[in-house]
Amino acid sequence: MSVDHYENFPVASILMPKRLRKPVAAIYHFARAADDIADEGESSNEERLRQLDEFRDELTHIANHETPLTPLFQNLATEVHQHALPMQPLYDLLDAFSQDVVKKRYANFDEVLDYCRRSANPVGNLLLHLYEEAIPVNIAYSDAICTSLQIINFWQDVAKDYAIGRIYLPLDELAQYGVSEDQIAQGSTNDAWRKLMQFQVDRARAMMLSGKPLGSILTGRTGLEMRMIIAGGLRILSKLESAQYDMFRHRPVLKPFDWVIMLAKSAPY
Repeated sequence: MSVDHYENFPVASILMPKRLRKPVAAIYHFARAADDIADEGESSNEERLRQLDEFRDELTHIANHETPLTPLFQNLATEVHQHALPMQPLYDLLDAFSQDVVKKRYANFDEVLDYCRRSANPVGNLLLHLYEEAIPVNIAYSDAICTSLQIINFWQDVAKDYAIGRIYLPLDELAQYGVSEDQIAQGSTNDAWRKLMQFQVDRARAMMLSGKPLGSILTGRTGLEMRMIIAGGLRILSKLESAQYDMFRHRPVLKPFDWVIMLAKSAPY
């Protein structure tokens, strides 16, 4: 389910039908490469944006049925055309990565949701097209799951994101609960922090559960994988609660025993 720093992407897992592993891997490698441009190394913001623009040019080659210049996009083009994948989710992902380069704070939760609409939801959209299940109701469930996964990842990585200058916690909610940026810098988890994070965790859980029906709509191995993804997200939230929301010192991760629990909770609903 989670692989390296593009964490919430089910990268050709053993549960996925073999015929879909290659297109999923091609999408993942595109997303990871773009994510690395936005996050890794010492490049200037201008250089990062320039490289992401080059990725957009490559997507345009694919959209125009032209041969891309690089092997990464040549492989992606093959899968896009073979599986009739929509291009907009790929452009949306690039927009989100570009936003990460220049936008470091979010005034309110609506801004966070708008980011998730482009950073996370496109992944679920593309997978539903691969599953041939991309109908409106399924996309709505998928959006809820993907947005929740993205938010859960934010709450896992509050310290890591702050280290590169980003805060995804809405500024108006920080103020509402009396939490300052300096408190995040210090990794201080007082009562105000715990109340703030309890609110964030409860909201993320409700969002995940609102998308849960997709786990029973999808059948076979894809359904099991979806139920495992949902169980994994809920498990991370439980670990955040157990750690008293001190992700600074106890970043929650899924360990082997957690996978046993998740599998037990992934029987058809």
